[in-house]
Parts: sequence; C-alpha cells; structure tokens
Amino acid sequence: MRAGFNDMKKFHLAFAAALSLALNLRAADIPIPDAPVDTPLKTVADAASAQRLAWWSDARFGMFIHWGLYSQWGCHYPGPDGKLLDGGSEHMMQRLKIPLADYAKIADDFNPTNFNAGEWVAIAKNAGMEYMVITSKHHDGFAMYDSQSSDYNIVKRTPWQRDPVKELAGACRKQGLKFGVYYSLGRDWADPDVPTKAGYRSNTWDYPDESKKVFDRYFRRKVIPQITELLTHYGPIAVLWFDTPEEISAAESQELLALIHKLQPDCIVNSRIGHGLGDYGVQEQKIPGAGDVKPWETCMTLNGHWGYFLGDEKWKSPETVIHNLVDIVSKGGNYLLNVGPTGQGIIPQGAASDLQQIGDWMKVNGEAIYGTTASPLPTQPAWGRITKKGGTLYLHVFNWPKDGKLVVDLSPLSLTTADACLLADPSQKLKIDFAPTSRGTDETIDTINVPPAPLDPVDTVIVLKTMTVRRS
Repeated sequence: MRAGFNDMKKFHLAFAAALSLALNLRAADIPIPDAPVDTPLKTVADAASAQRLAWWSDARFGMFIHWGLYSQWGCHYPGPDGKLLDGGSEHMMQRLKIPLADYAKIADDFNPTNFNAGEWVAIAKNAGMEYMVITSKHHDGFAMYDSQSSDYNIVKRTPWQRDPVKELAGACRKQGLKFGVYYSLGRDWADPDVPTKAGYRSNTWDYPDESKKVFDRYFRRKVIPQITELLTHYGPIAVLWFDTPEEISAAESQELLALIHKLQPDCIVNSRIGHGLGDYGVQEQKIPGAGDVKPWETCMTLNGHWGYFLGDEKWKSPETVIHNLVDIVSKGGNYLLNVGPTGQGIIPQGAASDLQQIGDWMKVNGEAIYGTTASPLPTQPAWGRITKKGGTLYLHVFNWPKDGKLVVDLSPLSLTTADACLLADPSQKLKIDFAPTSRGTDETIDTINVPPAPLDPVDTVIVLKTMTVRRS
C-alpha cells in the first residue's frame, strides 16, 4: 500500500512543503462522512434517568474531542512514491482501504509531546464548557488509553507511552469539569468480527467475507472488556458517548447498558447504544427546528472535520457558535462542540481563538445558558431566542431594533407583572409597555424599550423577571 513507509522520518520533515504542492482539494470541499442513522429514544426519561441527567441538563455546553492515529498527518497518508493521499477525514483507513498492518505502523510515529491535559481542559473551561468527551476508541479500533484487553493502544504501541484518558480525567476533576468518553460501538476496523449493513462501513479489504463475521464474538472479546476498563480504571465517567450501533442486537444493547449501570450508576449514555435505549438523543451536525420533550444534544464540528485535517482553517465564527448554542438551549438541548487536536497534541490556534471569544461572552451571559430550559413560547421570535429559568425569561437579542423598541409577543403567557434589565448591566432598567390581550380581559407585555445600541452586537441579553410565567 505504501512505498517507502520505513522512511517516515524524511516524509514527516517534508510533509508540510509537499502538501502545498500535492493537495489540490480544499479542506472545505471534502464532505464529512454521513452521520449514522440514529435510533430515537423510546420513552421520556424516567426518574432514575432524570436524576442522572440533572447535571448535564444544567451544563448545556461541552467539548467533544476527536483524536487518534488519523491525527498524525492531518488525515493524510503517504502513498506510492511518497505522494500524498487525502484521507478525507478520520475515516481515512476505510476511505483509502489501508491494510491494518500498515495503518498500525502510524503508531510508530505518534508521539504527541506537546500534549498537556491541563491546557486542554483549561481551554474548555475558559470557553464556558462544563464537560468533556474524548474518543477512547474510534472506528479504526485503536484505543487511545491503556487497554488491558487489547495491546492495540496508545500506551503499548506508540513511543509516547502515555495514557491521555487518564490524564484528561484527572485534569477535569482538578478543574471542575465532568469527564466522558466516546466509544465506537458497531464499527471497528481492527477486528475481524464487525459487520455493517451491506458491508458499507466494514473493513472489507482485510476481512472481506461479511458472512463469517459474528458481532457477538467482537462484543465479548473487545466491547465488554474495554467498557469495563473505562468504567473501573478512570474514576467517575460522567458520559459514555457511543457511536454507530450498526449490527448490535437489542439483547446486547440491553446487556451493555446494564453493565454500565452496575459499574457506574450515575453514568449517562446516549441513544447510540442502540434500540431506543439510553438517556438522551443525538443530533449530528444539525439543530432541529423545534425541540423535543426527550433530552437531546447536538454534536457539531468547529470547522469542516471531526479529526484534525491539515489545511482546514474554515472555523465557524464565534458569533455563529454563540447563536448555535443559544438556539439549541432555547429548544431544550445541549451543545457538544468538537475540536480535533493535531498529531503533536495541540488544539489548533483557530479553534483556541474561537473558544476564547466564546468564553468571553459566556463569562458575561452564562446565567442565561446554565440551568435554563427551553423557551415557553410556541414559536421563536424573529429578533433572537428565549431561554427560561424559573420565573425569569432571558431574551437573547441577535437583531437589535433600530427604533429602540423590542416587540415581544408574550400573549401565550399570563404575566401579572415584570421587570426588565440588561444582563450585562443590571443597573440599566428597561421600560415595559403593556397591551391588551386578544381576549381583552387582561394585559400582556408588548414592547420593551431598549437603548439605541446593543451592549454586545452578537447577543445582548435582556432579563425579564416575572411574577407569573405559565401557559394560558
């Protein structure tokens, strides 16, 4: 598959220069792999699930991290005659049909000496994120922790010989963040017994006969032991974030969930454990038009890729991320925002800069995010979004009214009285104008008189404290 693989050191030195000559596709032109088809949760969270989810529902904002062997050269791979092959994404092993024996040799060069768990966690914390989820094993089957059941892992196979899951778990505890792990459940390209529907996401180049693959053998040999390791060696695991249930049976999903609850009863699990089980649903790379009575989370990339992709500098603007966060929370969801560190262990500067600016906004306006629930209104206002906490409404104004009058249609609510101020400057009290309701029997808030200019052009938050907020 690769000529000159043993000359990797020369390749590594020449990589950046060669890429500028050889890479013809722009990063943004390469599509992200399709999201797996999700199995929706069967029921609304019961009391036990609601208790597990309490911290998560208050947190609202977390960091997702995709990091693995695919990060070494930014999802690129040296092909014949040293020419660069574009792997497209963290799925590069499957996209390029790289034999396992060759792909595994990337570990020989994976030495992320710039990794600093405290710095990663500090970046998340300063951005206002309350929890972190990192890939413990992605589809390539390589464990990014010291797995006792498989020596195909970062400690035993790389010159680095460190366990980032252990270090990040400790750093999260020290800095007050919840810690969770991602685990690719129904795809594992290092194992001979992992079929997928019609083989479309299987390792068919090393293991071509799908009919001979028995998922339960892989489930017993690898999944159960590794999930047990993750839940017994790393302290409290707040989230187990499964991906791609694929061919797992209902009985296996149920057995796995029971194991998790036995080992760590407080660990929450997403719906990709399969068959309608789990504590919350997943929306990948999208924000639904309306919320859901069932708990849900949007996971989304900060640029165009999950794993680090060399050359992709098309970062979402801080304004876009803040609007996404507010939109999601106003519909009752959580926002899990992804970064892809480099093979050297660095969160790219573009991502770090974005997160710093998002954190600046969160330091001022976090009250309108943390612990809030969905807007009580049936429709979203044209000027922005609304979040709610008890009897307080937070009006997130994206589009500031030029005439100084913010028209708010709160007629679906019964409000006996209200006070309004700016969250960033509570001393600025705002005058409220009331108008008769359509029934003509009482009044409702119609207009809030605001200053000529917003305090923050991205999202200025107005705090509306009411005596009564209820459905009419």
